[in-house]
Amino acid sequence: MSLDPTAQYALAYALTTTAGLRGFLTLLVASIAVHLGWIHPSATFAWLGSDAASIVLAVFAALEMLADKFPGVDHAMQAVYFVARPVAAAILVGATVHPSNSAELYAMMAAGGLNALIVHGSASTARVASTVTTAGLGNTALSFLEDGVTAGGLFLAFFKPIVAAIIALAFVIVLVVVARGTVARVRALAPRRDR
Repeated sequence: MSLDPTAQYALAYALTTTAGLRGFLTLLVASIAVHLGWIHPSATFAWLGSDAASIVLAVFAALEMLADKFPGVDHAMQAVYFVARPVAAAILVGATVHPSNSAELYAMMAAGGLNALIVHGSASTARVASTVTTAGLGNTALSFLEDGVTAGGLFLAFFKPIVAAIIALAFVIVLVVVARGTVARVRALAPRRDR
């Protein structure tokens, strides 16, 4: 599969959005895509297509998805993901786009990492609100929802990258708006402290 520059950028954006929800799973799918010849990373990121990378990413993706299903464990892992998901997004950008110079690539990698951080932060906010309102019981349902959104996003990213990028942008906007509303509602429920 050969992608023109517009499709490369769209694929990169869609992947950084899914990486904000499931960083290791998104890297695993990108690794498989390299094996299948769907993406062609530069020599710097060619390691992503190695058998060893695929195996390690499969293990971490399974752990990421499993740990996210258990209240308490999911919160502990969110701290790890705070770093891992933006790094995964930066790697995904580096592996999917081919700009004319390294400064442009580094800027796009930073933007991809920031996008994943925004998605992760917004999803984590929803997770905290779920913990407060459902004593953590709703977190597992949120985790399965994130799995589904990630799977759908990954499918679209590789088969319809421009459509996936448009949907990813709308998803990020909605996620941020919902997260802001959630924070406001949680603050309203919190007892007020008189000074």
